[in-house]
Amino acid sequence: MKLLTHNMLTSKCLKGVNVGYPLGIVAKDIKVLETEFNSEFVLRIIPKLDWDTLWNAADSIGHSGDLPRTLCDDYENDVEFLKKAHHVLLEVEVINGELVCPESGRKFAINKGIPNMLLNEDEL
Repeated sequence: MKLLTHNMLTSKCLKGVNVGYPLGIVAKDIKVLETEFNSEFVLRIIPKLDWDTLWNAADSIGHSGDLPRTLCDDYENDVEFLKKAHHVLLEVEVINGELVCPESGRKFAINKGIPNMLLNEDEL
């Protein structure tokens, strides 16, 4: 599961959960896979992200590195920043682990990079 995906997941559909965001990450296996840098994609996706959630997720799995804690105002013109954001969003991947609902503690498995967010019937 890429951190880009994590930034958009919620467990709000769980019975009794009001927000369900951000999900915690318990990573067992992490892989870094290089991908071609695409500044246009990164520039388009950054405004749609919850930056604080991204930074905390990267930090929780030991990959916040040189990523700034807060989003700078002029990031569009900072190629080094865009490369760091690209790395965290698209190259760092949780292969096996769990996502944890911040309200209920419900755990969702991540297997082979795919988060299983399916609910049991009694959780709806």
